[in-house]
Amino acid sequence: MKYSNRVEGLRGRRTSAWEIHRAAQQALANGEDVIVLSVGDPDFATPAPIVERAVEALRSGDTHYSAIAGREPLRAAIAREHARMSGHEVGAANVIVTAGAQNGVFAASLCLLEAGDEVIVPEPMYLTYEACARAAGAILVAVPVDPARAFHLDCEALQAAVTPRTRAIFFATPCNPTGVVMPRADLERIARLAQQHDLWVLSDEVYADLTFEREHVSIASLPGMAERTVTIGSLSKSHAMAGWRVGWAIGPAELIEHMGRLALAMLYGLPGFIQQAALTAFQNKAAITAEMRGLYRHRRDVVFERLHRVPGLRCLLPEAGMFMMVDVSGTGLETVDFTWQLFRAQGVSVLDASAFGDSARGFVRLGFVVDEARLIDACKRIAAFVGGLQRR
Repeated sequence: MKYSNRVEGLRGRRTSAWEIHRAAQQALANGEDVIVLSVGDPDFATPAPIVERAVEALRSGDTHYSAIAGREPLRAAIAREHARMSGHEVGAANVIVTAGAQNGVFAASLCLLEAGDEVIVPEPMYLTYEACARAAGAILVAVPVDPARAFHLDCEALQAAVTPRTRAIFFATPCNPTGVVMPRADLERIARLAQQHDLWVLSDEVYADLTFEREHVSIASLPGMAERTVTIGSLSKSHAMAGWRVGWAIGPAELIEHMGRLALAMLYGLPGFIQQAALTAFQNKAAITAEMRGLYRHRRDVVFERLHRVPGLRCLLPEAGMFMMVDVSGTGLETVDFTWQLFRAQGVSVLDASAFGDSARGFVRLGFVVDEARLIDACKRIAAFVGGLQRR
């Protein structure tokens, strides 16, 4: 039987990076002593008020079809929060509820891009951006970001990548995998470029609530950008709700209408009881996100303190999120060999960061997704593994 070339084209090195994570999950299921740091799924449970609201909604019978673009109260809550975070006022008509942030990026890609279009993405980038562009028949143009600059954007290189076929610029701030928070000056450069060349901008802001030192700025808040920006958000990281699949996209009302047509064919509305839980998450957001942010910052500091002095490793201190980029090129191993040998020798799974782009070659991505005791244990195992390499 023959399968669609379009779907076949979604495969690639970026999506195959999860093989080590699948192996680690299987080992964990088999009862082996492994520490899984290879995925951004927090170890703690969703806060109790959110869970209780979902249970109450289920028991009250909220199990029927729901509004395709999301219920009005939830969309309004997302709009209010966006206005608070960015200073840019939007209404419920500018919001669509999606099945997680990835679904939002995918749907926006299909609505914004056509076959032959080019979409510029700073690299390292989140793994599924390339697949989303390919699904629309578009071409992803990666713009490498120099690790010597701690993976901060090279605006000149971004500008040089624009061609007559360029349709959009996609980026994440804060960034997964690097933890970089784009400063306002860089966002202003992107805004000028987008307006000069009439480009769409997709700003993935899933980690916006988990910044540590640098202020998060939403590019939609800059003059002239609201009408050409799609802002992607999610509760997965900020509220420990990865498995609930609650995300959203904010943009011009006409674009949201187009995305609603896709949702009709693909999603047909997020379950009502989940939307009720999501609304509770927004109602309790200040306290929940403050706790999450403090926890991740503490875990970041714990890991950095224990690994940055290990000979052969170079740790980059992230400005946000739940990941750290660690340069392992000093160990003498290729990154993929480092990850698999570490896993087999010490039972710690980390991700080969070159999957996020060639500019991250030599780095691994490590997640702060287990409790402090397990993180300290993982750091000890990593240090022991690297020490063993040097004694060979």
